[in-house]
Amino acid sequence: MHRPSPFEVSMSALSCRKTTLRLALCLSMSVLAGTLAIPSSAGAQVTAFTRSVAEAAGGNDMISAYYRERGYRTLWTGPEDGERRAALFSAIDAAAAHGLPVQRYDAAALMARFRAARTESDRGRLEVAMTRALIAWAHDLHSGALKPSAVDPGIKRDVALLDPRSVLTAFEADPVRFLNGLAPRDPEYARLMRAKLMLEAQIARGGWGAQVPAAALKPGASGAAFLALRDRLAAMGYLGRSMTPVYDETVKAALRAFQLDHGLAPDGVAGESTIVALNVEPEERLRSVLVAMERERWLNIDRGERHIWVNLTEFTARVVEAGKVTFETRSVIGKNAADQRSPEFSDQMEYMVINPSWNVPRSITTKEYLPLLQRNPNAAGHLKLIDSRGRVVNRGSVNFNAYNARNFPFSMRQPPSDGNALGLVKFMFPNPWNIYLHDTPSKSLFDREVRAFSHGCIRLGQPFDFAHALLAKQSDDPEGLVQSHLKTGKESVIRLEKPVPVHLVYFTAWAGPTGRMNYRPDIYGRDALIFDALTEAGVVPGAVQG
Repeated sequence: MHRPSPFEVSMSALSCRKTTLRLALCLSMSVLAGTLAIPSSAGAQVTAFTRSVAEAAGGNDMISAYYRERGYRTLWTGPEDGERRAALFSAIDAAAAHGLPVQRYDAAALMARFRAARTESDRGRLEVAMTRALIAWAHDLHSGALKPSAVDPGIKRDVALLDPRSVLTAFEADPVRFLNGLAPRDPEYARLMRAKLMLEAQIARGGWGAQVPAAALKPGASGAAFLALRDRLAAMGYLGRSMTPVYDETVKAALRAFQLDHGLAPDGVAGESTIVALNVEPEERLRSVLVAMERERWLNIDRGERHIWVNLTEFTARVVEAGKVTFETRSVIGKNAADQRSPEFSDQMEYMVINPSWNVPRSITTKEYLPLLQRNPNAAGHLKLIDSRGRVVNRGSVNFNAYNARNFPFSMRQPPSDGNALGLVKFMFPNPWNIYLHDTPSKSLFDREVRAFSHGCIRLGQPFDFAHALLAKQSDDPEGLVQSHLKTGKESVIRLEKPVPVHLVYFTAWAGPTGRMNYRPDIYGRDALIFDALTEAGVVPGAVQG
């Protein structure tokens, strides 16, 4: 009669939960216990296993060293490894819920290999396969399934990566605790997961009903188009059960709430942009949520108890303290042009410049101003021509037609003034892309619904109130401090005693503290690229995966 080996016994003793995955794993262990034949010599077992582990780990020096340094002691396939196996299978069972590519960890394939294992060589290969699955899972859930810069060069984000060796060490010490601590801790991630589940349920019920077949509707309207609007608002949760046949005040109030959540003027009138937003289907909103979850994984860092949050798609800049917004202002971001889109990254704001000069970026100097100067040397008279030694050059002494964008030897600068392109204050977090927040003399742009007009930097609608909010932590009279610098008319610097983290982000979907979803258009097309990359990686929106 066959006597089970320790490996077989440990597989059979795996603690199983009452889910389809756990039941399948239990069954696979039962099959394994009855069929695995192990050579009788202990030396043969060790040799076959270790050789198999070494071969399977080939090409991965870290995994090879890990097993070699622990004397090839098992992590997954030994008599005492049941808790670790169960913990990992339970974790990766939730891959679809996290919007991650299920097949990258492939619990079903791993279970099939447990079921099919017959030799110690099989066990060695399975040992390494499980380790690779753990490392991949830890990386993807903690730091994202994609590399941001590989998706779009405008995403400059440095993602916090886990050290694979530390992953194995921490997992071995406390599997459940380690796995439970991988997902982003910011409450927004859990809210997005909830939104994902709700959207999937809505899609399964048939969506939000018929689209609104009208270009616009005004209060007092009735008929089929209005009924579609009414019913769609109800399906989205903005309107209670209603049989009203006319566009009344109740519907108008519901529409205002919808408009606020979608970045539209909250006038309660279903204009063209409101109808377009209403007619977006839940499948498209689900895609936005999946992308937002990936972006949250990229931002799985300490954002700072007090930080600045600039959501490009929302055209706003905020000061956030202990999770609460203490100041908010409208913003203008970069144009939707290849070399002018505002990038995404995080940094530290260190100081502000009062009465700043504008040192015109090289790209603007050569692409925009040099052609003007070639036609008229006196063009753009508000800008000074500067040589390589920092001296102001008389334009009359320069033959601009002798130069092109590559060899133009001058820079351009606008001195401090009310009409300066940077306004009267700029906020600096030095970075390789020369991006900063600043004032602007072009105030009318802040009244626009879509505010993408700059060359990449972020213009603020209330820059001085923003400065006062930042300085309130270090001055009893922040307004007086700023005014004392302004009155000089000269360029000067006010340093922040404690640098403030600043995050330039791009979320088209977020829940916020109330849990109600907000959505914005994908103005730069970055979310579309991320979603395509997630799909290519194996994410299946709304599907039961695995």
